[in-house]
Parts: sequence; C-alpha cells; structure tokens
Amino acid sequence: MLIESQRHALKAVDEWNCSGGNFSDFLTHMHKAWLYLLHAEFHMAGIDYHYETETGESRMIDGESKAWELRQCLKERFAESDNPVRLNVELFVTLRNKVEHRYEHSLKVVTGGKCQALVINYEQELVAHFGMSHSLADQLRFPITLQSLTAEGQAQQQAAAAKLPKSTRDLVAQFEADIDPAVLDDPKYSYRVRLVPIVGKKTDADLAINFVNLDELTEDERTVMTEAGRTGAVISKFKYRDVADKGKMLPKQVACEVEAHVPFEFHVQPEHTEMWRRLGVRPATKAANPYDTVDKYCVYSEVFSTYVYTDAWVAKIVREIGTVEKYRAFFGKEPRRKKLSALPQQVVAPEPVPQDEDVMGKIA
Repeated sequence: MLIESQRHALKAVDEWNCSGGNFSDFLTHMHKAWLYLLHAEFHMAGIDYHYETETGESRMIDGESKAWELRQCLKERFAESDNPVRLNVELFVTLRNKVEHRYEHSLKVVTGGKCQALVINYEQELVAHFGMSHSLADQLRFPITLQSLTAEGQAQQQAAAAKLPKSTRDLVAQFEADIDPAVLDDPKYSYRVRLVPIVGKKTDADLAINFVNLDELTEDERTVMTEAGRTGAVISKFKYRDVADKGKMLPKQVACEVEAHVPFEFHVQPEHTEMWRRLGVRPATKAANPYDTVDKYCVYSEVFSTYVYTDAWVAKIVREIGTVEKYRAFFGKEPRRKKLSALPQQVVAPEPVPQDEDVMGKIA
C-alpha cells in the first residue's frame, strides 16, 4: 500500500510539473496517494479501517470488505475538524469531481498554494510515520517556470484566475467561509512562496534555491517573514538567541490559565488529561511516536521528554468547556465551583456621611 501511495504521489507531481499535465489527473493521483498512505498507517497501527454492518460483520462489495474512503480516513487520523492538513485534503476531495476541463488551468492557478501544501503535507506525513528512508524528496525537483518570473507572466496568471467560473469560485469560498483565518494563513493549508533572486557571493554549499522553514524561525522572525510575504517588503537579517520552548506551558500552568477564565475549578487530573486525550492533540504517554501532536496546541520537548502546550490550547479549552453547560456536556458531570476564598473580594463602598446640620450637630 505504501509503495502504491508513493507511486501515485510521484505521478501527481509529474502531472503538475508537466507543461501538458492534466489537473484532474493531479487531483486523482493525490487523492489515491493520501488514501493509501492513511490505510498503510492504520494497517501498521493495527486499526481496522473497514466498514461494518449493524451485526458487526464486514460490509462487502464485490466480494471484498469495503474500506474507509478518504473523508472517513481523515476524520480518524485528524480528530480536530479545524486541523489545516485535514482541511487542505478535504478541499481537494470536494473539488475532485467539480473540475471542468476547459477551466483546469484557471483552477490550477487559483489553488496553487493549496496544491503545494497538499504535496508537502503528504511528504511530512509519510516521513513521520515510515521514516526518512521512504522520503520522496530525492526524486522531486523544483519546477522551472516562466509565468511567475516576469510581469507579463503574472498578468497572464491573474487573467487566467479571472476566467474561473462563478460556481467554482463560490464552491471554494463556501468551503473556506467558516474556517478560522489563522488556519487559512497556515502553510499546511495553503503554502505560498515569493521568489526573490539571491545576490552576493556564491559559495560551494549554495543551492540554486534556498528554503526557509517557518517552523524553525522565532516568533519575531516568523512575523517579519509572514508580513513580507503579504506585502513584498524587504527582509533584514537579524540574529536572535534561541530560547527553548518559548511561550509554552506545562499542564499545571495550563490548568491555572484555564481556571482564571472559567467560573469553576479546572485541574490537570482529570480534566486536562481527558481533554487532550479526547481531542487528540497528543499521543498517549510512552507512545511509539511522541512527536505526533497537533502542533498548534501541543509539542513534544525532546530535551525534557515531556509535552508542552500553547496559548491556543488554553483558548480552545475555554471555548470547549468554558460554561457550566459546556462542561456538563463534555465531561458528563457537574463542575466543581470555585471556593469563595479563590474569588475576588467585593469592595463595599462606605455609606456617604449625611450633611444635614442637625445630624452634624448630633455627631459633634
């Protein structure tokens, strides 16, 4: 299954890079590449990825058990509905049967960043679960193109995008309407690049193309790069000292932050542990692959062999169980109200002193 998945991924990239390539074929091959990759992951993990009847027997089609289709595989692999990798693949599942051949080039121009993310996410998923020996990086090349390197080429791309039929534009717009803007900007959903010629002295170690991994930049560097990507601003190079796990929290800190925003007690055990387990933001303790986290919410600290959490995770917890009703629905029990000593003391203003002369006389 893994070899077949890789074959389809390479065929998809060939279709994309070939000047006479077919966009529909690109979508079909990437669809199969992702499907077989996830089936291989489930098989390796001992997870049955076949549908069952109400009696618990395998659902059969043409004498074979019916396997999960790609949408179901994505739900099982990425439990978070706002996971950018899952949303990226789901968009192309939606588009796959909607492509009109005469508009293929226009759709290819409009979805280019998302297609790039679709392939990069595949490569990362492949390596994360099966190791670097299965990487396709040594078989792929950066494509040479004319359009994006000249002003005339850019104008042609914009004109092609404008030809896309309204029904297709609306389909993409409706798909993205309810997605968090932060997810839409995530490179795992849409991988956009800006080509900037490199000037200066060349060294033997230089490649024609240098890649910058946003995940390896500091927050400040990432902000500069992101804004430059939007506006085309010049980037100045700064040197920063690395700070390990900057802005990350341990479970106890997470519990304190959450409790400060909710009207009841929130503890590491059992609430926090149950939430990360049920929402699938990290694997179980001592899992074979401790790095398999939803990095928006949690990352594995290799130095300390523990998991650390982000501000986004705190915000998500508050959204999920921030009221008594939500807490009750999630945990199936009543929350424990905060102790009075934990609540801020109400300041009672003193009663105004009466100004009546008789009263003042009595006071005197």
